[in-house]
Amino acid sequence: MQNGDNLRIIFVAMKARIYRSTGSWYFAKAEDGKVYQARIKGVFKIGDITSTNPIAVGDEVDMEIEDIAEESAMIDHIYDRRNYVARVSPHNRRQHHIIASNLDQSILFATLKDPKTSQGFIDRFLVSCESYHIPAIIVFNKSDLYRKKELEKFALVKEIYETVGYKVVLASVQNNEGVDEVKSLLHNKTTLLSGHSGVGKSTFINAIFPDFDLRTQEVSGWSGKGLHTTTFAEMFDLPTGGRIIDTPGVREFGLVDISKQELSHYFPEMKRLINDCQFNNCMHINEPGCAVKDAVNKGTVSVDRYASYLTILDTMEDNLY
Repeated sequence: MQNGDNLRIIFVAMKARIYRSTGSWYFAKAEDGKVYQARIKGVFKIGDITSTNPIAVGDEVDMEIEDIAEESAMIDHIYDRRNYVARVSPHNRRQHHIIASNLDQSILFATLKDPKTSQGFIDRFLVSCESYHIPAIIVFNKSDLYRKKELEKFALVKEIYETVGYKVVLASVQNNEGVDEVKSLLHNKTTLLSGHSGVGKSTFINAIFPDFDLRTQEVSGWSGKGLHTTTFAEMFDLPTGGRIIDTPGVREFGLVDISKQELSHYFPEMKRLINDCQFNNCMHINEPGCAVKDAVNKGTVSVDRYASYLTILDTMEDNLY
């Protein structure tokens, strides 16, 4: 602002929400509805946050508007997160990378064919959501490709997860089947969308936002794995209310901030039985008087889920996660 012969700059403070992060720059939507390109103030301290990305999509921040015309801003405060989902950093397994924060729910897109999503991947995702108290939904896409074998498998998987308490949806985004049901689950909520590359996340988003034309790619023929199409997590406002956060396709979901001793607490069907075990530090492996193993033998806890628990437990490093 010009005042006589002196040039005086007035910074306007404004609250905003992070919609996209590209590393050092953030796209923040302010309360006035404008999207500003923002960066972290030099003296800005993150506190005890030890992730590779101090600010994540979904974060609420305060920022100073540097240039209204250029729509640039400086972030100088981050509000406490209600929750967040993180994964092991691809660059340093001793650090974690926050995928998104302040979520109402998550939806995992999975497929039983082209590419096939392993139950281990699904269970790791669910454990991560449970550890941060984020309700999770599983959408099995590409049902148009399923034959008798896949449909029988889906029926078994659906029973396993619905018995635990998760909502399971069968869909074919390609054929517009199950899309309206998934859309209804998004209404007025902030939802994280995740899954392997190639499972149909981008196709689903294109069904909601036809003008976006997000890049989609076919499954790699020689490997059976999807090709990466999303580089950074990004949030979009839904026309009917609510927001979705599209995440990069992930090939594995390493758990963070979880110890071996507490892993069973994030399997709801096991958590309900923990107090019935003979020992209060029971790991549910070979201890006598284990209520979880007894339930597995009786068929009230899924053998497949228990196998996932043991596999995850075996791959966890002591005192690391």
